[in-house]
Amino acid sequence: MKAWIGVVARSHVEQGIREKIAQLGHGTRAPLARLSPGDWLIYYSSQSEYPDGEPVQAFTAIGRVPDDEIYEQVTESGFHPFRRRVEYVEAKEAPIKPLLPYLSFSRNTSNWGMVMRRGLVEITIEDVKLIAEAMGATV
Repeated sequence: MKAWIGVVARSHVEQGIREKIAQLGHGTRAPLARLSPGDWLIYYSSQSEYPDGEPVQAFTAIGRVPDDEIYEQVTESGFHPFRRRVEYVEAKEAPIKPLLPYLSFSRNTSNWGMVMRRGLVEITIEDVKLIAEAMGATV
């Protein structure tokens, strides 16, 4: 089992929760293929909307990948994003800044934002526990 942070605007996270899906990298398949059944996925939202939303800088959802199916969804607008199912758990948003000194990818650097630019970041299970606790989520 692995754990991941996906970087996605809050409005897209909210849509994913409603649809019980994950979509990463603007709908590309490659980041979804890195996830395995049983993995944790935590969303971090730097902003409310893409591309020009208000700053959020918070963890906005947490869930588990239940299976290995990746599928292409045709949307009404003609967009063809790749998606996969996620079983989200009840959680509230948690600001990232109070957690930065404790998370493995940020505690020894001031450049944590550069790490997030990758769009999908592997994290430790200890990080998952810290973030989940801050979100009031049971993992």
